[in-house]
Amino acid sequence: MINIQLIRNRPDELREAMQRRHEDAPLDRIASLDADRRATIVEADDLRARRNEVSREIGRTRERPQELIDEMRQVSARIRTLEETIRDLESEINDLLLALPNLPHDDVPDGADETANIIVRTEGETPSFDFEPLPHWELGERLNIIDFQRGAKMAGSRFFVLKGKGARLQRALIDWMLDTHTREHGYEELYLPNVLTTESATANSNLPKFADTMYRDDEDDLWLLPTAEMAITNMHRDEILQPGTLPLQYVAHTPCFRREKAAAGRDTRGIKRVHQFEKVEMYRFVEPDQSDDALQSLLSEAETICKRLGIRYRLLELCTGDLGFQSAKTYDIEMWAPGCDEWLEVSSCSTCTDFQARRASIRYRSENGARPRFVHTLNGSGLALPRVIIAILENYQQSDGSVVIPEVLRPYTGFDVIEAIEA
Repeated sequence: MINIQLIRNRPDELREAMQRRHEDAPLDRIASLDADRRATIVEADDLRARRNEVSREIGRTRERPQELIDEMRQVSARIRTLEETIRDLESEINDLLLALPNLPHDDVPDGADETANIIVRTEGETPSFDFEPLPHWELGERLNIIDFQRGAKMAGSRFFVLKGKGARLQRALIDWMLDTHTREHGYEELYLPNVLTTESATANSNLPKFADTMYRDDEDDLWLLPTAEMAITNMHRDEILQPGTLPLQYVAHTPCFRREKAAAGRDTRGIKRVHQFEKVEMYRFVEPDQSDDALQSLLSEAETICKRLGIRYRLLELCTGDLGFQSAKTYDIEMWAPGCDEWLEVSSCSTCTDFQARRASIRYRSENGARPRFVHTLNGSGLALPRVIIAILENYQQSDGSVVIPEVLRPYTGFDVIEAIEA
């Protein structure tokens, strides 16, 4: 959430930041409501002071003049009206503030959409084949490891079933990534609920902005996770973390549920854009002066996974118009998929500054007795499936139709190759 002090004291700076994000933010409306709220509070406080003064006067004299009694009845009625007005103003201000995205860092490149994103660098070699590489949807069916028809029969379009070595490959990837992040990168593993309350979803910034992209249990008012980030933000909601607690580093594997609404076309083929998928998520709570370094560390940890898989990838810095709602700065990692002939996003690493912490009321003390400050939060995929599976199948496919397993995964899969099935 944006600090309302920015609207009061630095409106031009805030307006410029929203313009960079191509957001038509109602800043003037918020400022007007805030001015009305503060004026109403002053009036209510003055009336309470008058009521207290009269109460003391009556207490001293033990006289109850009728005119004072009548005045106090009017004062009390007016205070109740003002308190209701204040609640209404605060509710409207809060609703408007919840709709404002985070402010982009000054060094985030300007741009209206993803076409203005900057390719920072590309790592690895483009694979060469002496045959025409197949897309993963053909490979998966030929190898009998992905079943699209039965997935659709069970749950509808954009659901799928992983079978045999396909299911084992996904489980191996998850275990290996969790082991890498916990044993080498210093993260504590979490097992999380797969549903959250409306309060939790709002604290993370997914609500109200993304309500139409999330699955909901109306009866119990619970939301299915679109990402583990949403749950981990709430680990320390409404807490003041004591000195020496930060930084905190968490990692979790969860299924993710999203009501994807992509237009018909190639994005709907295969397992690239689906309603349910698995993801390993890294998350950090840090002091503000650690935020920039933490983002670079998070990014390096995600890249480590890509490098060890031996798959070509590229790093993108997102422009202001392509930033996520809660992000102040984001890097995406995309793996090359030669069968699809496209780059696939497998990780998004972001710093959210104090935006989520304000919504979730997560603060810390730098030392005993110090005034509480809001933490900074960061998140990054480490990595997201099933696009990593797509990249493995398409990059490691062989001329005989088989797929070789990357060496780093073999202790987890228990096999070196997914054999081609005889026609």
